[in-house]
Amino acid sequence: MSPLIHERIPVLPETDVLVVGAGSAGCCAALAAREGGRHRVLLLERYGFLGGTSTQMLDTFYGFFTPGEQPRKVAGGIPDRVVDALDAARAVFLRPNTYGAGTGVNYNPERLKLVWDELVAQAGVRVLLHATLVAAETDAAGRVTGAVISTKRGFFRIAARRFIDASGDADLCFLAGVPFEQAGDLGPAQTLTTTFRMSNVDLAAYEAAGGKSMLRQRMAAAVDKGTHALPRKDGSLHRMNATGCISTVAGRVALADATDFEQLTAAEQEGRRQAFIFEQFFRDCVPGFAASHIIGLSHQIGVRETRRVYGEYRLTREDCLRVARFDDAVLLCGAPGEDHRAAPDGKSEETVWDYIPGGAAYDVPYRTLVPRGRDELWVAGRCFSATHEAHASCRSMAQTMSMGAAAGCAAALSLELNCGARDLPIPALRERLRTTGAVLETPATVARTGAAEWAANRR
Repeated sequence: MSPLIHERIPVLPETDVLVVGAGSAGCCAALAAREGGRHRVLLLERYGFLGGTSTQMLDTFYGFFTPGEQPRKVAGGIPDRVVDALDAARAVFLRPNTYGAGTGVNYNPERLKLVWDELVAQAGVRVLLHATLVAAETDAAGRVTGAVISTKRGFFRIAARRFIDASGDADLCFLAGVPFEQAGDLGPAQTLTTTFRMSNVDLAAYEAAGGKSMLRQRMAAAVDKGTHALPRKDGSLHRMNATGCISTVAGRVALADATDFEQLTAAEQEGRRQAFIFEQFFRDCVPGFAASHIIGLSHQIGVRETRRVYGEYRLTREDCLRVARFDDAVLLCGAPGEDHRAAPDGKSEETVWDYIPGGAAYDVPYRTLVPRGRDELWVAGRCFSATHEAHASCRSMAQTMSMGAAAGCAAALSLELNCGARDLPIPALRERLRTTGAVLETPATVARTGAAEWAANRR
């Protein structure tokens, strides 16, 4: 963008904290940054609703609980407010997970769109929907000072004092020249999935025929016999908050780079093609689905990883498996590594699971949210600083919401103390997180924090 054109771009009112991306991480970051009403917070979103993955393609929060027979609740605070609001609308229930990922918090994603709206409005967060980031403004030292957005009325400039990149693809960091690892460059990149929902399902007949174990057997048989061109032998479906409806995570699209618009175009088209192959398979082969139909596809294809920023610390698989403890811990994670890989043929390999020993939860340090050498900028969500294997564990939405809450608290605190992200006093940050209800230490007891007890106490 030439300087002459840049100077002609109208300027919006300055804000204290600019959050780019209004997924689960970005919304929680905005809420945390606005906590107490002391700072002006602006939340940018390119779509017409908030929530990102939580409303575009999924209907279950994972990561609130450790897996195993004695689950512990390891996420709380601002993420709990989201679940509380869904629960008040009777739009949430708990469900187990076949693959050992822990108890999931299932919700109505359409209701969640409204919940996000209401929470950020009540907090006094300013929201700009249909606003796409197109450029980062930096000073002579490379420090981010503002952003340029594209809207239906043209370009606008926004100046801010602090920035949180919760775009998923690390768009702000990329445009500002922050170093990152592109998924697929140093190791395998996770595959993409178009989720879909089906109505008029006889769930009683499905369960009576064997449920998930039966489904897995029939998917494998269909692939082996070539009766249906499924992209994989394994996948999952679960009941929704709507009677007689199910949601899936079944498709699998291999892709080298989900930030490449041409590749992403092809992936979107392939994801839709796969969804309707599955529809026919379910009707033909799965009891309870003879009269069912697809009633909705994910708003866009589900992307698991793209750019992962290099932070002041990089979470590793070894950290996860040794149940690492850090002095600057700002959240916990007990979710197993869930690595959706594809073999060279793009089809045959299934999900690789990597379980945390003993159903424990490891610490996630604050430094993974701070891009290396930066004082004005934080990341939250799936673009945080982690290796491929650690990312596969720590990308559950309870953790991305907790990252957002930590980044938002940090940005607000840095303004109050007039310090940079790297100089922030960790004890003060951890204390502020505790005041919001965040869980920073693994609970010592099960009775008050297990999934069943938690659900019972909510009524």
